[in-house]
Amino acid sequence: MVASECFPLVKTGGLADVVGALPAALLPFDCHARVMLPGYPSVSEQLRDPTVIGTFGDLFGGPAKMVAGRSETDLEIIALEAPHLYERAGNPYLGPDGRDWPDNHLRFAALCRAAERFAALVPDGWAVDVLHCHDWQAGLTPIYVREEARAAPPVVFTIHNIAFAGLCAAMERERLGLPATGFSIQGYEYWGQISFLKAGLVYSDRLTTVSPTYAKELQTPAFGMGFEGVLRQRRADLVGILNGVDETVWNPEIDQSTAATYSVRSFGNKKVNRAAVQKHMRLDLDPDSLLVCAVSRLTHQKGLDLLAETLPTLINLGGQLALLGTGTPELEAMFMAAMKSYPGRVGVRITYDEPLSHLLLAGSDAILVPSRFEPCGLTQFYGLRYGTIPIVARTGGLADSVIDANLAAVTARVATGIMFHPVDADGLREAYNRAAELFSDPTAWRDLIGAAMNQSVGWSRSASRYAALYADVIRDPRRPVRN
Repeated sequence: MVASECFPLVKTGGLADVVGALPAALLPFDCHARVMLPGYPSVSEQLRDPTVIGTFGDLFGGPAKMVAGRSETDLEIIALEAPHLYERAGNPYLGPDGRDWPDNHLRFAALCRAAERFAALVPDGWAVDVLHCHDWQAGLTPIYVREEARAAPPVVFTIHNIAFAGLCAAMERERLGLPATGFSIQGYEYWGQISFLKAGLVYSDRLTTVSPTYAKELQTPAFGMGFEGVLRQRRADLVGILNGVDETVWNPEIDQSTAATYSVRSFGNKKVNRAAVQKHMRLDLDPDSLLVCAVSRLTHQKGLDLLAETLPTLINLGGQLALLGTGTPELEAMFMAAMKSYPGRVGVRITYDEPLSHLLLAGSDAILVPSRFEPCGLTQFYGLRYGTIPIVARTGGLADSVIDANLAAVTARVATGIMFHPVDADGLREAYNRAAELFSDPTAWRDLIGAAMNQSVGWSRSASRYAALYADVIRDPRRPVRN
């Protein structure tokens, strides 16, 4: 697997959780995965038993080496250590000014080049049957693979979020070692620029994305972000496989980041966690309020502006909000102002805090995911796992993973959450009203919690689909034979 982040070594979002959990989930299906990552300081510092397995004299401006080791969760890692590209503190993509590093195209092209080299040369004797590339940062890998004359493995490319195209100027083509013939509408060119994402979409053998609904949405102008034509052309090679979560990391029965553990058989300790959340977030110690949390990037895509707009409705219904995340300065300021306007009812932490996210999941009654589009989403899975009822927009993976509490589903006791559409302020207000009505009925709410916590959210089913996909692409007769 080739990726720009992987939990627990480096994380900015759900991509890291997926890449960190999927390798272990594949083992029962006779799939042995290693993960190649950029050698950020956090990665190199945490790598156990590091061993140099390959070197580059000059990789886009300086020497580099491939270092094999293991994470604390026993993942097998190949770190590409290139100080001139990766030895920078803070966010792996952004500089101190909050903008993309200007050499990000070189930083991630280097990762792709190293992946191709590792797969072709097998530097430590570990044969590669499939290269599984994740998102735009790994998008040039299939081009480099195709350009080499020697035999190469097939490439599977997963779209985690098509909104990030991975663009750089056309003048960088030669420096990146890309073929001139590919700079066209049929290749990696995108509106006069180079797109790493499009390279992955065009040149990979198979394409996946992270939910069945998102796979369909991507082929429409409303969701395809300009790539819908490419994806319609490749629809026979595109499949949506729903993400899962690592149930050893997200497990309320053993979670040490919570104030008290609990299970589906006895979830009374959610009250202990509720009090801890209210205290930590400086909320009123109100045992009867509908305590809603949001753990998210504060962006337009995630619909957090809708949350800000509709907060008065939630508060007027007796609700409280505990929000954790970072994002656009405008939204950060909006929520800080809301905390001042509604003291004791709104608590906000503008930061990334993994342990606190676990506590919020354990102590809240509901988790809000009002995304305008959502490839898969993971926080709704965490909510299901912790009996924290998801309130979600009907889009992408949210639609594939939550059973709406309509009358039939509530009557049959299979509902696991509340889904709203259209994805606008009025739709969200209606979702608050439905949540408040269900919350006022203790029996109905307990049924929701029980169904949510009993829903399977792990990786087993999806891992089996990935394993089948790998086996299928290996034996695909359409693949060219390379010498």
